[in-house]
Amino acid sequence: MTCIVGVEQNGRVVIGGDSAGVAGWAITVRADTKVFRNGPYIMGFTSSFRMGQLLRYSLLPPVPHTWDLDRFMATDFVAAVRDCLRDGGYARNESGNESGGCFLVGIQGHLYQIDSDFQIGRSVDDYLAVGSGEDFACGSLHGSGDLPPQERVRKALEAAVHHSTGVRPPFHLVWDPEEPEQSG
Repeated sequence: MTCIVGVEQNGRVVIGGDSAGVAGWAITVRADTKVFRNGPYIMGFTSSFRMGQLLRYSLLPPVPHTWDLDRFMATDFVAAVRDCLRDGGYARNESGNESGGCFLVGIQGHLYQIDSDFQIGRSVDDYLAVGSGEDFACGSLHGSGDLPPQERVRKALEAAVHHSTGVRPPFHLVWDPEEPEQSG
């Protein structure tokens, strides 16, 4: 249960996340954040705090070296993520099908969603959201295109908190290109 929100606007990406840690009916407001910077990437995760810890602290992400960023993300970046999750004991393998978790990635002004089957996705909209609050966040994002990206992300997270039992403040935001991380 969570809400991670990303906006791609005017050559930059903002990703924000809530602080809920949910296990069954129990909820804990976590001190460790679900959004972070790793090298030239910004990321926000759902699925498991263990997966997020591996992405944040163990992943040595490759630096894009080609003009075809989608191709790079689908191949080199995903290969590094798969290796990291497998080496960290998080990736699952059922009947030869490897799976991980879901997270958002911002790099060079582009916003990507990485799904549990390791496919990359980009939206024709300038936003993505994942987690239990994603539908509420997307509704907010759809109607807020005239606002600055960080304000859009905050409002989307506020909508998710209002409508979802698995989303809690404080919110944390990271930017691509780099700016100071904000909480609130």
